[in-house]
Amino acid sequence: MSRFLYNLVLTCLFPVIVLWLFWPGRKQHFAGRAGEPFGLVPKLGQVDLWVHAVSVGETMAAIPLIKAWRQQYPKARLLVTTSSRTGYDRLKAAFGDKLVHAYAPYDFWLCVWFFFKRVKPKALWVMETELWPNWLAFCRKRRIPVKLVNGRLSASSAKRYRRFKGLTRGLMQSLDKALVQTAEEAARFKGLGLAASKIEVTGSVKFDLDVSAEQRAAGQALAASFGERPIWIAASTHPGEDTLMLAAHKSLREQFPDALLLLVPRHPQRFEEVAKLLERQGWAFARRSLGQDVTAQTAVYLGDTMGEMMTLLGAAQVAVVAGSFVNVGGHNLLEPAAYALPTLTGPVYFNFKDITDALVAAGNCQVVTANELAPALASLLASPHQRQQAGLAGLEVLSANQGAIKRSLDALL
Repeated sequence: MSRFLYNLVLTCLFPVIVLWLFWPGRKQHFAGRAGEPFGLVPKLGQVDLWVHAVSVGETMAAIPLIKAWRQQYPKARLLVTTSSRTGYDRLKAAFGDKLVHAYAPYDFWLCVWFFFKRVKPKALWVMETELWPNWLAFCRKRRIPVKLVNGRLSASSAKRYRRFKGLTRGLMQSLDKALVQTAEEAARFKGLGLAASKIEVTGSVKFDLDVSAEQRAAGQALAASFGERPIWIAASTHPGEDTLMLAAHKSLREQFPDALLLLVPRHPQRFEEVAKLLERQGWAFARRSLGQDVTAQTAVYLGDTMGEMMTLLGAAQVAVVAGSFVNVGGHNLLEPAAYALPTLTGPVYFNFKDITDALVAAGNCQVVTANELAPALASLLASPHQRQQAGLAGLEVLSANQGAIKRSLDALL
């Protein structure tokens, strides 16, 4: 009955979903592949493994697992789906054309039916917590094993799942295995009805982060092109945060007149919007997408390209991880930590609470409000010793928590 009501609601909303997808300016999000979210993916037939990673964070967690799996099964057929263009762009940067990608179907029953007519997976790995009732019901009917990988479930998310007991019961029954990041998350999944025998704590694969020599070299070359000046990065900003970052930068430049901000919006559809904001506020800025040079007068460098976050981080001395000054829930702080960068984050970081708390306890990360951002940046940029100590603390946290990829792959196979 719960799933019937769920599908009834989706049927009523389906026209709105279609209008939203084909709204002017939105259709380009899927770059000519707008049929795929409706299940009209290429006819692939049987694939050995289907991996789903909804967006950038999940994709970055999936990439090392996919690489490890392909080393063991180089001839197996693999399909990776994402729900966002940004997730696809990360896959493209990691694998080029050596990977079959499709946009994931909406959880409307007809879209899922079309998808399974074209793709017949032997197994599904779902990254983190992207659980959809119709997906899993179709998998259960076809006896396709479903495994949750790098699973995470916040207390607030668990509370929301408990509101829909009927649907949640079906989701939990459809999972063959849940590899979760922490014991707390294991307890939450168990509280939702998932059998303890199906749960295994493997840690977060996001700790198994390795910055390649090519990425380091590209970051160093970019930093050298900027010259000797204080440089900080505002990574993965969302609407409302760009203004906060620019206000902090204006205040910072009173103490450091040559400070340079690397401003990197989270989503590509916001690149033009942020460029116009910089123009309206009168900033001297350069756009990476246009190959514009940074001069002594340049105050802001707009990172308006995809797949280059690691390069941009490599050019900075301090990282501010955004999505945490608005009600988004923060983003992963481990990428700047891998570069031994001191990090700052806003107070809203519930999506990465365990990782953030660990980095704060170690002395790598500081949680600040928007008003505290400029003074915290000034303190770090004025003290190379403080930056070094904080950076080393971040590397130690990374090192102490690595190994999740091997544990997860062992459990999956």
